[in-house]
This record gives sequence, C-alpha cells and structure tokens, in this order.
Amino acid sequence: MMISRYAYTGQLLFTAIKLDLLLEVLTLANQYGFNALQNSIADYLKSILDTKNLCTVFNISQLFSLRDLAEYCLVYADRYADEILKEPTFLLLPVHAVKQLIKRDTFCAPEVNIFETIREWGEAHKDTAGVMHQLLPEIRLPLISQKDLLSIVRPSGLISSDVLLDTIDFKSKSKSTEFIHRGFQSPDINIATSQLGAVVISGETAPGQGLNLLSAESSSNENIPRTQIGDPEGIVVQLGNPYLINKIILILYERDNRNMAYSIEASIDKVDWAKVIDHSKYMCRRRQVLLFKPRAVRYIRVLGHANTAQSRYFHLSHLEAMYSTEKFQHDSDTTLQIPTCNVATKTYDAQVVDGVSRIRDALINGQTSGYDWDNGYTCHQLGNGSIVVQLNQPYLISSMRILLWDLDDRFYSYYIEVSNDGVNYSMIVDRRRYRCRSWQLLQFDPVPILFIRITGTHNSSNEVLQGVV
Repeated sequence: MMISRYAYTGQLLFTAIKLDLLLEVLTLANQYGFNALQNSIADYLKSILDTKNLCTVFNISQLFSLRDLAEYCLVYADRYADEILKEPTFLLLPVHAVKQLIKRDTFCAPEVNIFETIREWGEAHKDTAGVMHQLLPEIRLPLISQKDLLSIVRPSGLISSDVLLDTIDFKSKSKSTEFIHRGFQSPDINIATSQLGAVVISGETAPGQGLNLLSAESSSNENIPRTQIGDPEGIVVQLGNPYLINKIILILYERDNRNMAYSIEASIDKVDWAKVIDHSKYMCRRRQVLLFKPRAVRYIRVLGHANTAQSRYFHLSHLEAMYSTEKFQHDSDTTLQIPTCNVATKTYDAQVVDGVSRIRDALINGQTSGYDWDNGYTCHQLGNGSIVVQLNQPYLISSMRILLWDLDDRFYSYYIEVSNDGVNYSMIVDRRRYRCRSWQLLQFDPVPILFIRITGTHNSSNEVLQGVV
C-alpha cells in the first residue's frame, strides 16, 4: 500500500509510520529498486536512532548493504556500548553483526560485561553450530580482572582452563600498557576540556595562580601550571573517560624566548605509563603539534627535562588531546613526526635566530619572488657566523630546499649542519667544493632536526651568503 503510494506520488511521510512498518517499506524499496526512497529512509533512520532500536537498524543496514547507515550505527554504538549490550535486541543480531561491534577498539564497555552478553547471545543461538568460536577471540581477556576471570568467565565453561591460566600469567607479568584497551573516540574534537570531565590532578603553581591548563584562555600564560625539572610526577591530566587519541597539542611557556625539553607519557590506570613523545633531548619552543600511533588513554603526563632560562621549572600554558583523522607519518623509534610539507615557516612557529635581513624572518616567510638587491633575503658575512633557523619542534627530515639569491650569475659554496639543542651540530650537506646557484634540492638520510645552520664558504661576487628561502 505504502510502496504503491510512493510509486504514484513520489512522497511518503516517515514520521507517521511505525519503525517495524518502515523497515518493511525499506525492504520493498530495496527489492523493487527504489534507490531514492531507500536512501531517504536510511537518512531518517539516522535521525531517530537510539539505544533501543540500534540493533534492529544495524541489522537491516547489514542486510541491504547500506554502508553509510551501518557506519553511523557503529559510531553510535561506540558511544553507548554498555547500554546496547543490555538491550534484548542485541541477542537477535547475527554473528557477523555482533563480531563487527565487539571487535572495535572504540566499542567502549567493561570487558566482563561484553563477555557476559556474548555468553547470553550464545545461549540464545545454541542451535547454531560453530558460531561462538567466531566471537570468543574478540573478548579481550587481559582486560577482565582476575576475580571476574575466576568467578564469571571460568564457570561459563566457554574458555578453557589453560587459556585462563595463560591469561592470568600474562596479566601478572605484563604492564597494562601492553594490553589492547578500548576507548571512546571523538574524531578531531579536543577531549581534554573541563566540559568533558578532564581535570589537572598533578602539577604545582606559582603563588596566587590556579590550574588553568585546559581552558581556551590558558595560552595567554595566565594561571599556568608548572613542574620542577626532573620531577617524576610531572603535570598530569585525567580525561573524563578512556579515549582513543593520536594527537596532543601543547603550548609551552611564551613570556620569554626560553626553549624547553620535555616528554609525554600516557596511561589507562595511572600505574603503568607508556612514553608516546620523547623530546627530552630537544629544546623546543611555543606550539607543539604531536602525533603518534592511536592508543586508549585516561591519563596524560608531561615531564619537564630542561630549559634554557636557568629556571628549575617547566611551565606548560595549554594542552589539547584528540583523535585526528588527518593522515600523517610518524617514526615509532624516535617518536618524531615525518613532515610532508615545509615546516620551516612562520606558520609552524619557526624562527631565524642568526642572520641579517631587512625584513624580519624573510628566510621563512615562504615568498619565493619579489626579492631584489636590497630586500627579501637573509645573509651572513663569509668567515663570520652563519644563518640559523630554529624549528618549533624536532622532525625526522630527509630533504630540504634552499633558494640562493640569483638576480645575477653569481654562484656560492656552502655547507649545512643540524642540531637538537642549538649547541652541538653535525654536517648533513657539504657543498664547499661545488658552484651552487638558485634553487638547491637537497636529500639525505632521515635525521632528527630542530636547528638548521647554513654556512657560506664562497661567493663569486662578494663576501656574503644570501638565502631567499
């Protein structure tokens, strides 16, 4: 009746139709190829989705290969996993749908609750042979307490005694950072905010200041927390829930030009910690955008290792944490980001710390044209000093481009050194025996870089090395 009404009028009022009847209409729309109607119903189902109807809607999305609706259901289920496990309709799901839900790192519910629901599901489907073996491997036994392993999992008979003993042995010998935890996921949203329950639970302040690390205004250096250099307690932020994150943004002390070395550790239980960022040997400044392999985190600890201000304190103005959907490259050994764009720019908080120019930071302003005999370049006297650029944070870099001043036919010779602290340098490019001009495309083995020092050794026209970008 309703499908024929749509065939004649092209209209159907979904709000006047009960869910079970609407799903019948969706079945007919799929059967007769009414794609526009099928997509409209799928969009409407998103708008009325709740914990009570999710399993029904998810099942139908799987049945008709409605991928967008299915993904929407999965993301919704992640947010309300524990409630959905309690719904009777969960027990009606087919095995492939159940597996798709519980295998997700973001299906965030207590593992013992997931196990108990899977046990109930198995009892409801006991006439279907060989289905439980598809689901039991998705249960993360190390996340279940030893008490529950013995009092709940063992009596069920679903897990062999050998597997249980191996799990208990593994838990006793391992740190919690070695387990694959579950966590909530809020893509590209800062979850380290007081609105989402985050609090600073460790870190001291100067007299009259409060812990204001998580507010939007804290980057102004007002009310900023601090920790003593070398203090193992550091500054600790407790998130409102366990979250899956892969990105942390820090704003370091900005009241002066000090540089600071630090590291970041993450924990799910505040007992065992995993180092996700190690900048303990790099003197960093201002805004730090830090990317790493996704992991479930409840606690974030920032440790201060050194600064250039002769102060015994490490100050932190602001912290954000999130799951980033941007694609990035990261080196797990050094914990350094591998950039895919030019990071020696003002946009990335780089600065020229040595070199002469009529326009401040001309070397890193990105302008590759409009320079002349007097403006638009940075230089240094041959035999006296160098041009030095400091990046805001260390990167693992394997290439550079340099534009040497080229408004006549002059050529240069030079070499490039890099450093982690601005004191100890190592050479990565040697062009002292070459006649170089205009654009220089330089490639070398990947190396951690925070400071870049360019030293000219020859100019065929005068005694100055001139770099445009």
